[in-house]
Amino acid sequence: MKKYIKLFVATAVASTIFTACTNDFEEKNTNPNAPESVDPQFLLTNVVSVSSDLSAYQQGFRQANYLAQFAASIEFERIDRYEMGSNSEYWSAIFRLLSDIKSMKASPAANDAYVAVGDIMQSYLFSQLTDLWGDVPYTEAVAALDGTFSPKYDTQESIYSDAETGILAVLKKAVNTLENTNNVIQGDVMFQGDLEKWVRFANSLQVRYLLRISKRTTDFTDLQTLADSGKLMQSNADNAVVPYLASAPNQFPMFNAALGLYQEHTMTKTVETILTAWDDPRVAVLYKPTAASKNSTTPEYKGLQNGQSSSTINASGIDLNNISLFGSIFRDVADGVDAQFMQYSEVQFALAEAASRGYITGDANTYYQNAVTASFEYYNTPIPDDYFTRPAISLDGTANDLEKILTQKWLSLINIGHEAWFNVRRTGIPNLEAGPDNFNNDKYPVRYLYPESEQATNSANYKEAVDRIGGDNINSKGWWEK
Repeated sequence: MKKYIKLFVATAVASTIFTACTNDFEEKNTNPNAPESVDPQFLLTNVVSVSSDLSAYQQGFRQANYLAQFAASIEFERIDRYEMGSNSEYWSAIFRLLSDIKSMKASPAANDAYVAVGDIMQSYLFSQLTDLWGDVPYTEAVAALDGTFSPKYDTQESIYSDAETGILAVLKKAVNTLENTNNVIQGDVMFQGDLEKWVRFANSLQVRYLLRISKRTTDFTDLQTLADSGKLMQSNADNAVVPYLASAPNQFPMFNAALGLYQEHTMTKTVETILTAWDDPRVAVLYKPTAASKNSTTPEYKGLQNGQSSSTINASGIDLNNISLFGSIFRDVADGVDAQFMQYSEVQFALAEAASRGYITGDANTYYQNAVTASFEYYNTPIPDDYFTRPAISLDGTANDLEKILTQKWLSLINIGHEAWFNVRRTGIPNLEAGPDNFNNDKYPVRYLYPESEQATNSANYKEAVDRIGGDNINSKGWWEK
């Protein structure tokens, strides 16, 4: 099932959240043509398609690619200069999706497989919340459906690590359910109802999150168990992605966006420096040659330093015809990219890092080469025969290995929501520096501000969380990155 539905159930879902009636009005005001509940398959379609699209475009291409320094702005995208704001639209969208998941799991037509898949998607969405904002509503997050309108903020530590309610515990439970059910699901636009792939995705998410919190633990037993399980993503065929389509309305949004918006996404000096050192052919897929060299026999790929104002760019005499834009797959082909949650390459990079750090046994080089090869394959780019013998690429058992693993991983995470940003925050690799015209005193930001609506409607819990995390500013580090 390749075609998916993006938002067609949104109105129906919203209409199910709050209902009220009196004895006088119940019969007169019942619409016989309006369903009282939405079938779980439609809710699942909506959750997966909407969340993947948000991750890929608004959160990935439009925002996180600046923070991870895959894109640099020439004038208007001030997030490139660390004017972060609250990202409140995404906060609100996540809570709407969490409400849909709760409705899906509670539907009379649901079964244990829907519940488990809902728990996997819920865990992913909650990880987004806590990694973007820090302490957030978790155990009471969707309690508005039950009449609690001021949910408490849980600590990031408990959100990930609580033995009963934490993300990692919930994912384990979901895997156990899916491995022992005979039920099926419909409306699955990502894995077409293949529960084994949902198991692999859930286990792979555990690897992601166990590494995320690796600074705050010394017990890597679960990570070793997962590495040895044979139940992680096995190839790009297991990637957690939703394809965009050639036909409207399910095209990659940048395909239809204004030209000026596309031109705001230039290649960065960071990318240029790294890919030039690697002599990496993926550059021709991810970016376009400069306008000045595109018809040359030796096209050039040039980047712009992040965090510059338009006046600085103009004063420097930079000719934008000599700066590359993002590749054709992001602009000229409606279905050139996928809406991504996770790729197989990320899992192999994670295991390579874990082995290199001594968290698990296993051959870091094998994991690393699997990961890099998978990234090349994902972009339909032949890997050069000598690639893994190049000094800038090959692992040699020294301290440089981690930098090579994590820099390759960084590149592979382009356009996967905020994952590259999360990894840079955790590891400091690559070393991304603030641009000359940044608004954050030359500091690299680590979170968004809490939405203003929280201050207005949930002020007591908001203030408690702000005091706990060290202030509602973009430099207050979360529990796992301290």
